[in-house]
Amino acid sequence: MFKIIKDKLFKKQSIKNNSKNEYLEWKTTSSLNNNIKLFKSIFINDDMIKYRTFGNSQNPNIRLTAIFCEGMSNGNYIDRNIIKPVVEAHLKQNDFEYIYKHVLIGSDIKKIDSVEDMVSSILYGDTLLLVDGYSEALILETKGWSQRSISEPTSETVVRGPKEGFNETLMTNLSLIRKKITNSDLKFKFKTLGERTKTKICVCYIDGIVNKNILNEVYKRLDEIKIDAILESGYVEELIKDSPFSPFSTVGNTERPDKVAANLLEGRVAIIIDGTPHALTVPFLFIEYFQANEDYYNGYIFSSINRMLRYLAFFISTSLPAIYVALTTFHKEMIPTPLLLSISSAREGVPLPTIAEILLMLLEFEILRESGIRLPAPIGSAISFVGALILGEATVAARFVSSPIVIITALTGICNFLSPQMIGALIVVRLVFVLLSAFLGLFGYIFGIIGLFIHLMSMKSFGVPYMQNITSFNFQDIKDTQIRAPWWLMYLRPKIIGENNLVRKEKKNNFTKR
Repeated sequence: MFKIIKDKLFKKQSIKNNSKNEYLEWKTTSSLNNNIKLFKSIFINDDMIKYRTFGNSQNPNIRLTAIFCEGMSNGNYIDRNIIKPVVEAHLKQNDFEYIYKHVLIGSDIKKIDSVEDMVSSILYGDTLLLVDGYSEALILETKGWSQRSISEPTSETVVRGPKEGFNETLMTNLSLIRKKITNSDLKFKFKTLGERTKTKICVCYIDGIVNKNILNEVYKRLDEIKIDAILESGYVEELIKDSPFSPFSTVGNTERPDKVAANLLEGRVAIIIDGTPHALTVPFLFIEYFQANEDYYNGYIFSSINRMLRYLAFFISTSLPAIYVALTTFHKEMIPTPLLLSISSAREGVPLPTIAEILLMLLEFEILRESGIRLPAPIGSAISFVGALILGEATVAARFVSSPIVIITALTGICNFLSPQMIGALIVVRLVFVLLSAFLGLFGYIFGIIGLFIHLMSMKSFGVPYMQNITSFNFQDIKDTQIRAPWWLMYLRPKIIGENNLVRKEKKNNFTKR
């Protein structure tokens, strides 16, 4: 019975998909009127599609039709560079090649005969020019939609460094990368994803540096994507990532062109998606959670200190609540007596056990964090700040929780934001550690640490070990992990990722006097 129902569902779905793509089998003819009817049948009940039929002032028998999408195309450009030159040209007859090569004005004009490509081009802001007597058509780039100006990314602000970030326009984002790397080895390969949205994406890499195995794996996973819509880079990230059930990401994302350029120069591959300011980079390793692009603009000593602070914040955020629960519940003898007396006095009159206190406060903090993000910017930060003060003070005064719990929750929450891309993974790991500590004490916490390391060590990102170089004792392997070594010592690119061209700079002694 189940098999029959399943077969019927798949049959219906197949029929639906075939009917959806039925117009792709249609062909244009040499009759202009028939071609206009064809596109009107495709764009039925769509008032944004405009049809402008015009002729030539010297010969009334010449007829052409421009089809474009209002709001997506630049109307002034169409009037000035398409319609006007054709109307004023000295044409004796409909000459497709002459119009293509000598009459039309434009930097990007292509001949096309596929109805599918014609439809996609019109909907993307280009203009389709049909000539009576010819089945081929011309596509002219006339995109003219509104776009957000280039500004500093709000999610990755820096004190020192470039202030420009990606916006939602694909070609603008690619130009920002090209401006950083003015080299002919920088390659851009375009693809289209989404059966209905036809979203354009671009795969970027530097030929001669990129690992071909990684590049081929990227193409393979992108080609396997079969979905009706791609509206943001998160769709692609989720569909191509390794270890899909892990809270840790194996695909990086950023809004900064300088960060993408740096990753490309190390041998990574970037995926730029039209309609989103977030670019994807692969492979993405665990160490990248602790690397900030500003680390490479400041001095190596200050950058190394900041990086070690992020490691410390990672430990505090994941482990502090669990250790507190384990010590106060199972291992009170390990706490110094004055501190134990202080904690005991603070907990006097509190009806909830320690595990309930910590879970309640962590939940409260996450609710405040999420509400601060979702509320409008002018009031979001104020609501979060006031809410934290009022709720924290009220819960302590009402003896629902003790004061040490509020301190631990606040410190844990602040440490979350030192690695903002890892907030989701931190929440999951912290919860697991707290529950293990509540049942088994420090033994449970240690079991959680072991499980976390086993999980991370078993992961890969596009064939590259997720924890690459972290456990190495070779200086060239750890030069950009726990610390940020000086530039004159980082003369090699990361192994595996940049194995085709490992040498970044000439090795020489920078300690000699100049």
